[in-house]
Amino acid sequence: MLTELNSENFDEKTEKGVKLIEFRTEWCGYCKKQQPELEEMDKIWIGQVDADKEPEIAARYNINAFPSFLIFKDGKVANRFSGMRKKEDLMAEIMKHV
Repeated sequence: MLTELNSENFDEKTEKGVKLIEFRTEWCGYCKKQQPELEEMDKIWIGQVDADKEPEIAARYNINAFPSFLIFKDGKVANRFSGMRKKEDLMAEIMKHV
């Protein structure tokens, strides 16, 4: 389940549990190629932040490449990585923190 995150809901949505967050932009070709992989993970909650619309969130987490991923566990960053990933690779990263 893909959920758009912004400055109003980011902290609330990431404060509990294990959450995968993708930082992306509309102009990023790799982000567009990543989208189908994320859509296939429809049973997993995934937050998406448009870094152009939410630059303060991107700056808070020093995001400077797209797509970039953060895994949150109970409100704290547990892992970070960037670049296109297959859904199997994303699931493996999530499972390390469950």
